[in-house]
Amino acid sequence: MRVGIVILPEDRWWAAEPKWRAAEEYGFDHAWTYDHLGWRNLVDGPWFSAVPTLTAAAMVTSRIRLGTFVASPVARHPVPFMRELTTLDDVSDGRFILGVGAGVTHQHYDGEVLDAPELTAKQRADRFTEFVEALDGLLMTDKFDFDGEYYKARGARNLPGTVQRPRLPFVVAANGPRTMTLAARFGAGWVTTGKGGETADDWWRGIKELTEVFDQRLDAVGRERAGIQRHLSLDACPVYSLSSVEAFRDAVGRAGELGFTDVISHWPRSSSPYEGHESVLEQVANDVLPKLKD
Repeated sequence: MRVGIVILPEDRWWAAEPKWRAAEEYGFDHAWTYDHLGWRNLVDGPWFSAVPTLTAAAMVTSRIRLGTFVASPVARHPVPFMRELTTLDDVSDGRFILGVGAGVTHQHYDGEVLDAPELTAKQRADRFTEFVEALDGLLMTDKFDFDGEYYKARGARNLPGTVQRPRLPFVVAANGPRTMTLAARFGAGWVTTGKGGETADDWWRGIKELTEVFDQRLDAVGRERAGIQRHLSLDACPVYSLSSVEAFRDAVGRAGELGFTDVISHWPRSSSPYEGHESVLEQVANDVLPKLKD
């Protein structure tokens, strides 16, 4: 089981840098940050951009993989984003993972501040499909052309290309059959936040159902079930995974039973969301993470 940690991009670098260094020193396999213009109840506070943050993190680490959790089409165009991803993959010496998701519009700050058009669920899935297909082509092919409903490119150059070949890995966020198909087609990994639920048991039942649907999507596109990593965002559950060492052990155990290869928690904060104590994080790093690698 591989374990990742999300560090929200809310601290000035003098305060954020020690967290990124510690994530590697603690033994986490990957570290992530949110790619939003602002997020939920934190929009009135400090917030920094994902790609510069991850670039800085790459310069103070050497082993841990780094990723967006997750980038979306709401505030991104594939062509300039491809250049940023290529640069970040180069600076990190091939340690970058692109977490990508469909995003929403006026339900979240990103869509509101950009006055983005209100899209139906089908339109969001259409746009997301184009976004992933375009990024795949742009990262794989120099002088790439793309002619979609939402995005267009004419002879887009991508030299020198990514360090990772044939391109950097995609981890595709998906909770529905159509986006799961996209994850099955293009993803080195799939990540899910589940179907919601009033209780932890409700949430875990939903996770089990989603894994079954994802297996069906893999079968439909002719891909081996063991050929893709499965990431679970533990803190979408009503119980914060780092509320205690016991809560973390329980969550990791249940995720493993459902076939997940990777789990992702959030760095404890002093207030909601993800309110907790760094002492729990340290104990997990000391007592739990080493056993997961045995």
